[in-house]
Amino acid sequence: MSADPSGVRPLSAGLAELAEAYGVATSYRGQDGRHVVVGADTVEAVLQVFGVDCSDGGIAAALAEVRLRPWRRTLPAVQVAVAGEGGHVRVHVRHGTAVQVYVEPEGDGPPVRLGQVDRWVEPVEVDGHLVGEATFAISRELPPGWHTLVATTDDQRATCPLVLTPRRLREPVGPRQWGIMAQLYQARSRRSWGVGDLADLADLAAWSAHHWGADFVLVNPLHAASPVPPMEPSPYLPVTRRFANPLYLRVEDIEEFGYLSPAARQRVSQLARAVQADTVAADLIDRDRSWAAKAQALELVRAVPRTPGRQAVFEAYLDREADGLVDFATWCALVETYGADAADWPPGLSSPHDWAVAAERTRLADRIAFHCWIQWVLDEQLATAQRAAITAGMRTGVVHDLAVGVHPGGADAWALGELLAQGMSVGAPPDMYNQLGQNWSQPPWRPDALAEAGYAPYRDMLRTILRHAGGIRVDHVLGLFRLWWVPAGQPASAGTYVRYDHDALVGILVLEAARAGAFVVGEDLGTLEPWVQDYLGDRGVLGTSILWFEADGEVVRPPATWRQRCLASITVHDLPPTAGFLAGEHVRIRSDLGLLTRPEAAEQAAHAADLGRWTELLVRHGWLAADRVHDTDEVVLALHRGLASSPSLLLGVALPDLVGDRRAQNQPGTYREYPNWQLPLHDGAGRPVLLDDLPDVDLVRRVAGVLRGERGRP
Repeated sequence: MSADPSGVRPLSAGLAELAEAYGVATSYRGQDGRHVVVGADTVEAVLQVFGVDCSDGGIAAALAEVRLRPWRRTLPAVQVAVAGEGGHVRVHVRHGTAVQVYVEPEGDGPPVRLGQVDRWVEPVEVDGHLVGEATFAISRELPPGWHTLVATTDDQRATCPLVLTPRRLREPVGPRQWGIMAQLYQARSRRSWGVGDLADLADLAAWSAHHWGADFVLVNPLHAASPVPPMEPSPYLPVTRRFANPLYLRVEDIEEFGYLSPAARQRVSQLARAVQADTVAADLIDRDRSWAAKAQALELVRAVPRTPGRQAVFEAYLDREADGLVDFATWCALVETYGADAADWPPGLSSPHDWAVAAERTRLADRIAFHCWIQWVLDEQLATAQRAAITAGMRTGVVHDLAVGVHPGGADAWALGELLAQGMSVGAPPDMYNQLGQNWSQPPWRPDALAEAGYAPYRDMLRTILRHAGGIRVDHVLGLFRLWWVPAGQPASAGTYVRYDHDALVGILVLEAARAGAFVVGEDLGTLEPWVQDYLGDRGVLGTSILWFEADGEVVRPPATWRQRCLASITVHDLPPTAGFLAGEHVRIRSDLGLLTRPEAAEQAAHAADLGRWTELLVRHGWLAADRVHDTDEVVLALHRGLASSPSLLLGVALPDLVGDRRAQNQPGTYREYPNWQLPLHDGAGRPVLLDDLPDVDLVRRVAGVLRGERGRP
């Protein structure tokens, strides 16, 4: 089939039908509203990930198999429904065979038999046999939880997970909350080892709660990075999302540190002093240098014998995290031994189930135990940070961040590789801030494989993150509905969307958050279908409002008209801090890196026009004096006055905005072209700012006063 004049090879009717069956978009609407047609090359590349033969004969066979797929199994791979709303289970057995269905509830409750629904479905021939379909009603009395569905005949017993989720997650109650949004690695104190850590998080939470009435601290994803250099700077490109980065440990706060020998204690002090000097001297955060020092210190602390009670707590942690932790620790030990690139590893180590892994687990048992121990002490310090926040008066405490995906060469890719779409990367189509599109270098979940696994890896990841959290922010929550897949070797613009079972993914998120007593904020910005925000709101998932994006064309929306059920802020980590944004820093960076599709002067003029509309609104509402529109601190303060006038349930202020920092922490669409995620916290004059300095920063006091309700006029 020849290409159309645009150069895109069109789809045949069969290929389009097959794409629909697998949830692969053949067209979409861009952020500018333009209808975009996806070419056949992209669709075929995505379908091949699902093992589909896209030749002319292969398409017909694949369509036939898709129709037969549910008839080949007695029960679905997993059944997800809303507790209390009933729902139905479709059971497939040989035509004419009697079948009984019941539920084994989570815990110790007695089985609950399900009643059959009077519903006739014509049997279907499968491999020479007629297969019938029986429908059973899910009991409305079953509570939310992870139950087991059982179907029995005279000679067969089939099971699958039955996940019953709450209809709606409870939103934050009481007066509106405000909090600080911080990239933890740059929130350093004089006691930090060159990188902000969990003790710094506890201090920031306690100080902001006690002195300024803050209710939460939202931090960047704390997911783990590789244990060998170079450590990936981006917290949004981790090796796993389930476990945490030991870079954030405060060595001196581990209980066994207090029992080090004098010589060992002196050695730890030497290691600390060497990297603490970087806290005020270095232009960039050097994760590798900090981790090298901490790793040596952690070896010394781990050598201290644990009391029987401490050992029992450690073993209980190992039991709870089970195989997932062991697989992650094994990957860490293999990386230490053979290097970060699995292509260089010996044969037989391609996954936890490969033939040579068992022998390596025995040989590397001590290193595996070391990495398990590290995760345990991280878990303890995460709990301590949350406890400190609540004790100091926060209503929510720590809000954790969930990244979209993982590093293609990381631990999750090794341990869960069969669940990931090989040869594909997650990204985003072109939009106004990234006009060439984005490729985030992360392999996406395969929706079919994730369902076959009963969503257990997704559940286990959520449980670990939520264990010591008052809330969770889900980056690019739209990815629970559809993800932009980019075939390997293609530009980001040459991708397409792939659908996911959002009822299952959002439902499980709501279930696990409810069990943890946490709220959920979804970052629902970007190219999205209009109904998505309504669906998330109906499930109790809060949205996100960024002041700079609150506009209809050239008309800015007054904060009083913003959504109530959301986290509202002036800026976000993918934009410069407010002082930098006012100066057009984001335009300059994109121009320097060649990411603009029109001249820089035109972009700066458009940006100046946008700022003019916002400053006019600030002056009109009395939040900014007309003669101070060029005073950066006054404009920043006025913007937060506007933010405080919104009805949003949660208000967030970026930590850099409290000290006048101007430098962008991240430039989307870049990798090494810009020092993403490596900039320490500075003031407007470029001087380092430590957490110890915050009580003396006047802008902190003024902005915090506005957000806690002391809204002074200019």
